[in-house]
Amino acid sequence: HVQLVESGGGSVQAGGSLRLSCAASGYTSTTNCMGWFRQAPGKEREIVAATYAALNRTHYVDSVKGRFTISQDNVNNTVYLQMNSLKPEDTAVYYCAAAPTAVCFVHSILPGDFDYWGQGTQVTVS
Repeated sequence: HVQLVESGGGSVQAGGSLRLSCAASGYTSTTNCMGWFRQAPGKEREIVAATYAALNRTHYVDSVKGRFTISQDNVNNTVYLQMNSLKPEDTAVYYCAAAPTAVCFVHSILPGDFDYWGQGTQVTVS
């Protein structure tokens, strides 16, 4: 039984930082494609960052490059999203998701490519 559990969301002022965590059980995050998505009210869910840890491969949407960092803790099977210099437009529900390895190597990473999802965690930047 695969389970992804996010934590670390909250409210922060613009310019602040948050670190989201995604604890994976029943699934080996380091040998699969792990992603963070977000969905703001009235908008489609979009990829924020993805990683294939076995080859240290990462992908970021242009709007977060240089501000967000995706990483993994191999021992605890946990994926993190460090978010710095947060902006009001980063406000959304953030979701952790898992997909087969190949997804991390395609040009466009889409929500439909991911098999497993967490429940989401709210991030509000004011």
